[in-house]
Amino acid sequence: MRRTALQTLRPFRRPSFRKFIRTRNLTPSSYALGLRFLTSRRAERITPVLTSAMQIRNFSYALISAAVASGAWYTYRGTPSSAAGQSASPTTGTGVSGPGGPGGQSRGFASAGAYSAALGAVPSSSSAEAAAESTRRALVVEQGQLYTGTITGEGPLSKETDDYGRKVLEMMTPEQATERLRKNEESWLVGRGRGVVRYDVVQIPSNDPIEDDHAEKIVEVPGSTGIDKDGGSDWMFWGVFDGHSGWITSARLRQALISFVARELNTTYAASTNPALATIPSPESIDKAIKQGFIKLDYEICHESVNKVNAAKSKRVAAELLAPALSGSCALLSFYDSRSKLLRVACTGDSRAVLGRRGASGKWTATALSVDQTGGNEDEAERMRKEHPGEPNVVMNGRVLGGLEPTRAFGDAIYKWSLETQEKIKKHYFGRSASRLMRTPPYVTAEPVITTTKVEPEKGDFVVMATDGLWEMLTNEEVVGLVAEWLEHQSKLPSKSFASASGSPTSHASSMSEGWLKSWFSQQKGMTLPVEHHEGEDKGGQRAPIRQQQWGVTAKESERFVVEDSNAATHLVRNALGGKDRDQVCALLTLPSPYSRRYR
Repeated sequence: MRRTALQTLRPFRRPSFRKFIRTRNLTPSSYALGLRFLTSRRAERITPVLTSAMQIRNFSYALISAAVASGAWYTYRGTPSSAAGQSASPTTGTGVSGPGGPGGQSRGFASAGAYSAALGAVPSSSSAEAAAESTRRALVVEQGQLYTGTITGEGPLSKETDDYGRKVLEMMTPEQATERLRKNEESWLVGRGRGVVRYDVVQIPSNDPIEDDHAEKIVEVPGSTGIDKDGGSDWMFWGVFDGHSGWITSARLRQALISFVARELNTTYAASTNPALATIPSPESIDKAIKQGFIKLDYEICHESVNKVNAAKSKRVAAELLAPALSGSCALLSFYDSRSKLLRVACTGDSRAVLGRRGASGKWTATALSVDQTGGNEDEAERMRKEHPGEPNVVMNGRVLGGLEPTRAFGDAIYKWSLETQEKIKKHYFGRSASRLMRTPPYVTAEPVITTTKVEPEKGDFVVMATDGLWEMLTNEEVVGLVAEWLEHQSKLPSKSFASASGSPTSHASSMSEGWLKSWFSQQKGMTLPVEHHEGEDKGGQRAPIRQQQWGVTAKESERFVVEDSNAATHLVRNALGGKDRDQVCALLTLPSPYSRRYR
C-alpha cells in the first residue's frame, strides 16, 4: 500500500532453538508465495536464466494514434487516420468492435464514447522517411484512462507530457515486461526430509518505494525436547506483509514478527511439554501463543515507542521511533509443524491464503484459509459496532471511521492511541489530526484470526499466500487452477531445465524436482484450469476480484491464461495482469508510480 521514513531496527534475542535458517528477504506490490508440501533431503536455489535485457528509451518525434473510452481501460491498435500534427477531433460512439485499423484490433473494457488523436509531430520535410522508420508501442496516461498507440522516430521526447497534458511513455516490449516480472522472483527447494519441499516468491511493486514485504524462516526443534522422539521436527514460517501509509511498518514485521511468534511458541511448548509422555500443548494454547506474538509486537510499535519518545524528548528520536506506528501494515503468517502436519494461518488484515488440494476426480479444490478483514466484511463491521456502541459511523463506506479499509493491522496508531496521546504527539512532535468521528479508541487491533488445517501431502497440497493485489485480479479458484496448469506444464519439461541452481543443474537437484513433480501434477490431460467451481458459494467475507470488473474481463479461461514462467508465483502474477493479452501486461507494467496504483 503506502510508505514513510527508515528506522534502524535493534536486533531481537533469538528464541531458544538449536538452529535458525536465515530469513530470505527481498527489497523491491503484489506479492505471491507458493508452498508445496512434500519430502526431500537438500536445499537448492533455483535461479532462472534470463536472456532479455530491459532497455526503456524515450523518443521525441512521435506520431501516436489512440482510441479513448470513458471507462477504466481501453486499447487500440492500428494505423493513424489523421494527419501528422492534426489536433484531436472528437467522434461519438457507444461501443467499440471490430478492427481498429489495417491489421489492428480494438478492445474496450468500458466504452461510452471514443475519439482518436495524433499527438506530437513528424517533421514535414521527412514524412516519407518517417513512414519507413521503425515504430514502437506507446502508452498515454490520462486521469482515469489509458491509451496505446505507436511512436515513430528516433529522437528523445522533449517533455514527459504532450500538448493535451497527458503523459506519454514508451511501452515495454513483451521481453522487457518478462524481465520486470522476473526481477524479484525466487525459488527454493527446501530439502529437509519433511514439511515443505519448495516455495516460490515474487514481488511486483506498484508504489515507489514498495510498501510490501515478506519473510521466511525454518526453526529446527531438536528431538531432545521430547516433542518428537524420532529426531525432532521443523517449525516453518512464511509471512506476507502488506504495508500502507509508508513502508516502515512492513519492514519492521519482516525483521521481528516471526521471532516474536516463535518466542511465544517456545515458551508455550516448554511450559506444557512432558518429555516422558512427549505431549504437546493444546490447540488453544498454541493459537494463544501466536496471538500473543502479534499483540506484543504491535504494543511495542505503537505504545512502547511513545514511552521512549516521551523520555527522550527529542524530535529526531520521535521521527525514528514513531515511524512504524504512524504507517501501518497487514500481516499474513503461516506456521507449519512438520511433526503434526498442522498448518496454522494467522491473518491480520486483508491478505489471503488459499489451499489447493487434488480430489478423487483429479480436479483441484480451492479452500480459503483466511478471511479478508475489512470494513466491507459484515462480521468485522458488526464486531466493531458491538465494541463501540453508540457510534454508528465506526464503519462507514466499508472503512474504519470512513478512513482505513482493514479493520485489523499493525501500526496505524492514530486509530489506537488515546485522544490525549494523539494531541500530545501532535503538539510536541508531529502527526495527523484524529478523525472528528473518533470517540473511544482503539478502533483497530493487530490480533489475528487463526485457522488450522491438516495438511495431506499425498493429495498434492499447496498453499498460495498473497497480498490483496493478487486477489483483486483473480478468484481463489482461478489461482488454484493456474497453479495446477503450471504443475502440468512443468511435469512435461526435462528435469535438468527446471531444477537448475545458477543455471548449472545438478543430478541431485534434478532428481528432487522430478520426484515432487511426478507426485504433484494433475493426471487430467488437456484441461483448462482443472479446478472445481462451486456456484453461489459463500466466500465468508472475501471480496470479489474487482479489477476484472474494472477492466471488463469477459474472456474464457482458455483465452486469458498462459504458462510461460518456471516460477509459480511469477506465473500467477503474469496471468493476473493479463496473461495472453500481452498488450495489457506490457501496459500495466509500464505504468510508473503513482499512476500504477489506479490500475494494479
